[in-house]
Amino acid sequence: MSINDTQEELIEEFGLFEDWADKYEYLIDLGKKLPGLSDEFKTEENVIKGCQSRVWLHAFMQEGKLIFQADSEAVIVKGLISMLIRVLSEHTPSDIMKADLYFIDRIGMSQHLAQTRSNGLLSMVKQMKNYALAYSSQA
Repeated sequence: MSINDTQEELIEEFGLFEDWADKYEYLIDLGKKLPGLSDEFKTEENVIKGCQSRVWLHAFMQEGKLIFQADSEAVIVKGLISMLIRVLSEHTPSDIMKADLYFIDRIGMSQHLAQTRSNGLLSMVKQMKNYALAYSSQA
């Protein structure tokens, strides 16, 4: 499934909910389904800078595709990173670097997050794209 196909799928899923309380509940559920990150990867170097809550992001290459794993102490943040992983993980570094992540605006996330969470979300996207750039030479 392409990055845009997955974005469209998320837009459709969030479109099933009328109000933001339900959308936040769904976001929390997505975070709860995210597999935990092994303690060996919960290091300072894997902490995403610019997030209010601690978020650990680990990336590795497998068969030419970049795989992301993450965890957070905050349930909403864990939901946000789980969406980004769903959209970007298991794609080539090149595809990740070129990706236009329009789903964030289309589901209304940008308008409904507190400024600090919104900044954290941008930091997560930036770090994932930085990993893609770093791994692009290995692809």
